[in-house]
Amino acid sequence: MSEFPTLTGYYRFLFLYLEPFSTIYPALHVFIYPGARAFYDDLIPGSAASSVFEPRTRIVIWQLANCYFLLSLISSFVFRAARDSVPNPVSQERLVGAMLKVLAVADVTHVVISYVGLPKEARWDFGSWNAMTHGNITFVVLLLVSRLSWFYGIGRERFSYGRGVQRGG
Repeated sequence: MSEFPTLTGYYRFLFLYLEPFSTIYPALHVFIYPGARAFYDDLIPGSAASSVFEPRTRIVIWQLANCYFLLSLISSFVFRAARDSVPNPVSQERLVGAMLKVLAVADVTHVVISYVGLPKEARWDFGSWNAMTHGNITFVVLLLVSRLSWFYGIGRERFSYGRGVQRGG
């Protein structure tokens, strides 16, 4: 395994291991067990199982699961490719930073969509949230805060971000 100075300690664990696992889990939940219907019914915490689950709904859930699977693959392979193929820490940091920027934007939109989609009475009733709601909101906020912390250089050495390093033209 190559050195990875831009993702060390907490960031390495979170972005190379925990996040890929956490994004493949929903795909497995849908495709293997307990299935698309259970995933669909868990989207709104505390609600009764829906009596309607038509083929269109199943296809949308499968497509969403495929997006989770894709995100898991990207998180796994792009960071590892940066680690293994880019020995220069400045270039490595720029590549990792580009990935983290894209993921941070996706984090914001995912949290907003997940929160706004909740029934109004459930939005501030955190105790009523199920594991899926906490995964879609609480865990994604943790990921976003961690990404922003990475950009601010908290708990890591910075090589270009915030150091005034000039980009090549």
